[in-house]
Amino acid sequence: MTATKQNLFKPTKFNAEMKAADTNAAARGIVAQEANARDKKTERLRALRLAKEAISPTAPPPQKRKKK
Repeated sequence: MTATKQNLFKPTKFNAEMKAADTNAAARGIVAQEANARDKKTERLRALRLAKEAISPTAPPPQKRKKK
């Protein structure tokens, strides 16, 4: 193994902008993943609700009693 700058010295430290960019990218990735999961869940629940409504349609509301 030959001695090079990368082997002998620690890599340069990240500056504040690079740290902020990494944090921002990670946060945006997490938010996007959660939004995708939420959209999938919403679609699944909507499909189940529509299937349930198709099987058993809603009954008409009961008639109100007339006041005397």
